[in-house]
Amino acid sequence: MNVKVNGWLFAGAFALGLLLVNLSNIPVNSQGRAVIKIDGSSTVYPITEAVAEEFQNKKRGAVQVTVGISGTGGGFKKFCSDNEAVKTDISNASRPIKDSEKKMCADAGVKYMEIPVAYDAITVVVSKDNPLTDITTAELKKMWEPAATNKITKWNQVNSSWPDVPLKLYGPGADSGTFDYFTDEVIGNSGDSRTDYTPSEDDNVLVQGVANDKQALAYFGYTYYEENKNKLKALKIDGVAPSSQTVSDGTYTPLSRPIFIYVNLDAVKSNSAVKEFVEYYLDSAPKLVKEVRSIPRTDYQAHKQKLAQAIR
Repeated sequence: MNVKVNGWLFAGAFALGLLLVNLSNIPVNSQGRAVIKIDGSSTVYPITEAVAEEFQNKKRGAVQVTVGISGTGGGFKKFCSDNEAVKTDISNASRPIKDSEKKMCADAGVKYMEIPVAYDAITVVVSKDNPLTDITTAELKKMWEPAATNKITKWNQVNSSWPDVPLKLYGPGADSGTFDYFTDEVIGNSGDSRTDYTPSEDDNVLVQGVANDKQALAYFGYTYYEENKNKLKALKIDGVAPSSQTVSDGTYTPLSRPIFIYVNLDAVKSNSAVKEFVEYYLDSAPKLVKEVRSIPRTDYQAHKQKLAQAIR
């Protein structure tokens, strides 16, 4: 027998399998593989990408998982879209969903479940060559608040004991959940930030910008610091260094936080590949979160049970 899907013609036993997949409403690509679409936070990306790689290996090529990095806000724009061409099944998020995004999902008929997958410590970093070891939240505010734009341009303008050299700043873009969280906790209002810095949704760009410049400073997720600690220095915040221990015991404040995936419940119900992937995610998280040097939780199975109840 022959089966045509999206303009591609398949024959024989493979065509029969493909037909069964299509009859079950599971999206497939041109090779007949079930597709799971994920986008969003760069902070959550290393965890989800690690799960995706292992899951695809387990499925032996029967499932394709795509994981993009458009930032938490950019991810929700796709997740809550009513355009099937761009809509995602899962959204990585380094902050909770905003009211405006909830409305966008409601308007598009997207029902979802929030699942915390790890803890993160937003990490403020400088080059290994920079002598600084500590910074206060007050100094961070003076450095990053909107009033600093084109005015606070040297290190000694933040603290008079620091050198009289240019201050070069790197940070997440405005679509980033890390940007939202940092500005909320440090500046006092989410989204308020100086604009004359180098932004990127790709944390690796921020890493490279600081690693090679003694006068630079950046902030991003803890995993990216851990992966690059041979060329970066994490600053203590109000005397406390970021670590799994200080996040767990609550002493690393105010920049520790939970991070999430948001799951489209209709996709879980209609696409067995999505359901299996999310279950695999929660089963594998204790090991894989540690492997990517993030900070694991202890309640994965409880959320797996909540998911099962939500899709009944």
